[in-house]
Amino acid sequence: MMSTHIATFATIFFSMILVNNYVLVQFLGICPFLGVSKKLDSSAGMGAAVIVVMVIATAVTFPLQIFLLDAYNLGYLQTIIFILVIAVLVQLIEITLKKYVPALYQSLGVYLPLITTNCCVLGVTILAVQDYSAIVAEYGFGLAYAEALVCAAGAGVGFLVAMLLFCGVRSRVEAANPPESFKGLPITLVSAAITSMSFMGFGGLVENIINAIF
Repeated sequence: MMSTHIATFATIFFSMILVNNYVLVQFLGICPFLGVSKKLDSSAGMGAAVIVVMVIATAVTFPLQIFLLDAYNLGYLQTIIFILVIAVLVQLIEITLKKYVPALYQSLGVYLPLITTNCCVLGVTILAVQDYSAIVAEYGFGLAYAEALVCAAGAGVGFLVAMLLFCGVRSRVEAANPPESFKGLPITLVSAAITSMSFMGFGGLVENIINAIF
């Protein structure tokens, strides 16, 4: 039973990184992906901040959905409540970085408060509810909650991987002196599209590897 749960968690985690990557596969969170990926330190900082926000936001919103919104038929308030939770978390992270890591705070600039409206963060909280709330009735809240958190952590790590990967690709492309008509945003979008296409090769790979191990 334990090995089954570990295999399930591992499948969810690595699938969110490679197969269902929110940026390169589902095309969510494109704004910070294109805006902050010029420098390695800002890319890593943004990725780490998004991981923290995703995990904590899912940890808060999932029980809110089950025990408040679903219990009292308030599902129509889901988007508003989830955005409020994310906004509060982003404010706390912004205050913390400004006090303890001012260099990273300055490098992230306007993109840090924009995590509040990052559809990648909102998307993982909503999709976690859609994908795992049905498990509550059959397997209990604990297992569903754990799987939702693993999903959020995997989505956050996937965002970080996409940021770091594209940072390297972008630096190589800009150093290659592309044609004048492609310089700037055009070559950036073309590079992002090709990077996204490369992730299509991971389809089915994660599940086969996890099944072979467990």
